[in-house]
Amino acid sequence: MPLDYSGFIVAILPIALSPGASFTLAINSALAEGWRGVATIIVATALGIYCHALLVGLGVSSMLMAFPSLFHLLQIAGTAYLLWLASQLIISGLRARQPVVSPAPQPVTLSQAFLANLLNPKAVLLYLTVVSRFTGQSGHVRDFLLLATVHIVIMAGWLGAASQLLMSSTRAISTATLREYINTLGGTVLLAIALSALIP
Repeated sequence: MPLDYSGFIVAILPIALSPGASFTLAINSALAEGWRGVATIIVATALGIYCHALLVGLGVSSMLMAFPSLFHLLQIAGTAYLLWLASQLIISGLRARQPVVSPAPQPVTLSQAFLANLLNPKAVLLYLTVVSRFTGQSGHVRDFLLLATVHIVIMAGWLGAASQLLMSSTRAISTATLREYINTLGGTVLLAIALSALIP
């Protein structure tokens, strides 16, 4: 059975377009660094998606799921990391309009964004349960990587469009005001994502 690209696109669209960790980080980075920051998040997320596709295609993720205690450890590590990122965004948002007394907060790095994607247990489950349904009977690594590429193209287009819209709005609203609301709201969204990972 060949790869079901059309079925995969229908299944992945609502997942790729829903606000998650990558969306939150891209919006924050768009305000902090413009297109350079957005590109960093897109590349890091793409690397994370390819890693998940590779791990599922090689059967590593299935082995992980076979050991619930190991998967639970991944959940805890991922949740702790997302909580840390959320707190950084919220603090940055709350300080956005204050006069600069200390050095400006550091933008999200490639490795931070990559880890946020890689340690997300929901991404592991996505590739194990949803993506594997569209790879055909063979389920070769190459099939997972091809579907991951489709996922990345959709994700990159969405993050790019949303970021462009936000950057265009800085003409009407001050960057400090946007940063205050976007970072605080984004940090709150990441906080909710982190806590929802703990709920089965």
